[in-house]
Amino acid sequence: MEHLTDVPESPARSADPVQANDYDSFAEAYSAENENSLVNAYYERPAMLALAGDVSGRRILDAGCGSGPLTAALRDRGAVVTGIDASAGMLALARRRLGDDVALHVADLRDRLPFADGAFDDVAASLVLHYLEDWGPTLAELRRVLRPGGRLIASVEHPFVAYTIEDPRPDYFATTSYTFDWTFNGQSVPMKFWRKPLHAMTDAFTTAGFRLSVLSEPQPDPAARELFPDSFHDLATKTCFLFFVVEVPPSAADPDDQPVVQHGGAGPEGADRGRGRGRRRL
Repeated sequence: MEHLTDVPESPARSADPVQANDYDSFAEAYSAENENSLVNAYYERPAMLALAGDVSGRRILDAGCGSGPLTAALRDRGAVVTGIDASAGMLALARRRLGDDVALHVADLRDRLPFADGAFDDVAASLVLHYLEDWGPTLAELRRVLRPGGRLIASVEHPFVAYTIEDPRPDYFATTSYTFDWTFNGQSVPMKFWRKPLHAMTDAFTTAGFRLSVLSEPQPDPAARELFPDSFHDLATKTCFLFFVVEVPPSAADPDDQPVVQHGGAGPEGADRGRGRGRRRL
């Protein structure tokens, strides 16, 4: 795929007040935090990579790629990766990281994606779906761009997290929004997420035509215990993110490919035990 020319070389700067989820306004600060943090570098990304398994030669769409750390990891494991993000600022940082050998597109997951039907073997959606109130149109598009037997590998804020921290506590069974401030290097930015009950998440996947293969609540990388002695125990004993692998049903011409449902909870290495199963052979 050709180099995308509309990705700017430097993150966009805005003189206007920061809006919720405006990644362009704090792209550099977020990217620096994400690079080596306990939650991202030693928990979420290792879990996503373990669930992806052997990706050599696979065409992968990194949906909501940000500055590209997961994109780079997938590429380094032999995948042919395309990245999309709604933030031009984040994509500019991704371009610096990835060079010209990865296609990057400015694209909003609420819109139709600029790809042909069945263009990808896998989609990775890392911590992005919880920004959307309605998953339906987005999941329909992700299913469209996946080939039969393709996988969507997704991580989201665990539905129990917001339910337990919100005051007053919301109706668990309702889809509700919540806002909070993130702080990076002294910069405070407003964020808005949407919390759904677990059944609403699984219903959204099945309504879009996916079938559930893996539901995982992994542990952080044990190597983080010494690096983050004050916070490792907290992350290892409380809910944080929820991980899914859902599949597009294979074509009738591939009868040997049957789904295998895995329930992961032993950490990235535990999630890795189910990788590659129920996946259509190339």
